[in-house]
Amino acid sequence: MRTDDLVQALVADRATAAPPLGSQFAWALGAGLVLSAAGFLLVLGPRPDIAGAMGTVRFDIKLVEVLLLAATAFSLVLQVGRPMAVRGRRLAALAIAPVLLLVAVAAELWVVPADQWLVRLVGTNSRVCLTAIPLMALPLLAAFMVVLRRGAPASGAVAGAVAGLAASGLAAVLYATHCPDDSPLFVAVWYPIAIGGVTLAGALMGRVILRW
Repeated sequence: MRTDDLVQALVADRATAAPPLGSQFAWALGAGLVLSAAGFLLVLGPRPDIAGAMGTVRFDIKLVEVLLLAATAFSLVLQVGRPMAVRGRRLAALAIAPVLLLVAVAAELWVVPADQWLVRLVGTNSRVCLTAIPLMALPLLAAFMVVLRRGAPASGAVAGAVAGLAASGLAAVLYATHCPDDSPLFVAVWYPIAIGGVTLAGALMGRVILRW
């Protein structure tokens, strides 16, 4: 039997014993979000001035950036659960959020005096950012890993990394509604550190957990 035929047979065998991966991921997303949102509301909650902040350009761009990252990363999670290479429009779409962030950073450097750059980059909430995003991502990452175990990812490390990216992107959406630092300079430094840590953790977990 050829390798391709064997892979397809394994996938077909798994498919007869479980609902489609798409449905399982939908349930995982819902369950993970409920747990993450509950923890967020209990410990942090939205910022007190969120109604006014939603009318500002910096806050709106920050929220759009993390929403785009979460959406594009989650679309990849749906793909990496199957034994095929990640490619196509979904992979290219992953660059949209970083490109938008780079444009926002360039605009910030243009309009803000140079002596304010460091102040805005450091912000006031970096420690909370580095802690809250990974912690809120944990329920989502765990839920995605459970579903990926039932699939047949071509690479456990890649699938785990994508799951970590999607989980931390969704957690970043929650955290962005609390974070008082709206400057693209802050977002471009601290958010990627927090998200990158979860992505790396997902890759390491996936390498062990998602072997088949």
